[in-house]
Amino acid sequence: MKMRRAWATGVSVVALGSLGLTGCTAGGSDAADDGTVTLTVWQNSTTGDGKQFWEDAAAAFHEENPDVTVKVTSIQNEDMDGKLQTAVNSGDMPDVFMARGGGKLADIVSAGKVKDLTDLIDDDVKTAFGDAPFSAFTIDGKIYGMPSAVLPGGIFYSKDLFAQAGITEEPKTLDDLEAAVDKLKAAGVAPIALGAKDAWPAAHWFYFFAVRACSQDIVQSLSTDPDFSDPCWLDAAENLADFAAVEPFNDGFLTTTAQQGANSSAGLLANHQAAMELMGAWDVGVIASLTPDEKPLPDLGWFPFPEVDGGDGDAGAMMGGVDGYSCAVDSPKECEEFLNFISSKTWQENYATAFQTIPASQDAKGAVTDPSLTPLMEAYSSAPYVSLWLDTALGQNVGNALNAGVVEMLAGQGDPQKLVDGIANAAARG
Repeated sequence: MKMRRAWATGVSVVALGSLGLTGCTAGGSDAADDGTVTLTVWQNSTTGDGKQFWEDAAAAFHEENPDVTVKVTSIQNEDMDGKLQTAVNSGDMPDVFMARGGGKLADIVSAGKVKDLTDLIDDDVKTAFGDAPFSAFTIDGKIYGMPSAVLPGGIFYSKDLFAQAGITEEPKTLDDLEAAVDKLKAAGVAPIALGAKDAWPAAHWFYFFAVRACSQDIVQSLSTDPDFSDPCWLDAAENLADFAAVEPFNDGFLTTTAQQGANSSAGLLANHQAAMELMGAWDVGVIASLTPDEKPLPDLGWFPFPEVDGGDGDAGAMMGGVDGYSCAVDSPKECEEFLNFISSKTWQENYATAFQTIPASQDAKGAVTDPSLTPLMEAYSSAPYVSLWLDTALGQNVGNALNAGVVEMLAGQGDPQKLVDGIANAAARG
């Protein structure tokens, strides 16, 4: 299956504003007098097959390049952005670091901390990946990151719990989803798991309501013109508030984490304590790591975010992201060599298998075996467009304000107008 989708980014470098990224960069590599190099890598898999992937890749690269030692540091996903910002501020950057593209990466590029990889990526890698996944890491026409996985979002669900509740068809409309919520409640099942403690999973619901309410032009222009004056943004917030009023989420969702342990939102789905979760394609691997036998959930299914009446959004439009890795500006040449190494067909297949996800390389798509990813890949292939997660597109300052505002509204401490006003004010501050 060929998947050629452009990501709606349009990122250009802008002023850093309150980030205050200053100081000289001190790369994390350690070049010894004898010519040996230690390459530092920050990645976000802390357990299981994902962590093992990085350990194996580091060992394999060292075997082919005996003078290079790859030192891998595992950082909890929710801590990555904060630790990276601290590293940028202090000037003590790792050589290789996880990047999600969009405005978040543009902020670091603006500080002069990221290496331009445009002419450093192997031609065979560019051919195998195609242009689409690189678009998330392209800023002012230059490539600043190597994609590793394509991660569109949607709703993952337990087929067994749907059957238990008498739900015979996947919801196609918002009314269908609300009807499913009612049936699951009647069956004594928590309908939707939500890790709102981490903020961004709660904000995903606003993102998807926005992509249904707002036109493609409005959504695509956010990274260059973050204007929230169109009524569609308030419509999206009101639609989310109305949906939240049917109480679809698990008890204690405001204090539930996204991915950390059996009581996280992913863990609730993995252990049949909740029926659904709105999440990106990485969720398959996370859920697998949290099942009792630490194997893929056999009854896991997926369906697109339902259609919502009255909006200007394109039917089938998706929200998602592209995970990847960037090099610090003063990293040694071994940095881009390592990124090219893990982007080969073999290592992209290994990545897809370890993380139970969709690799960036077209040549490695055959390694995708989990059946829940098949409909996701089909929806992605036919989507009119796929937008980056809004917090990624908008950058850390505005994105964090958006995410926090959604949680505040869901906690009953705000309303739709306050949410939109808060996002607009954050965008105005930059």
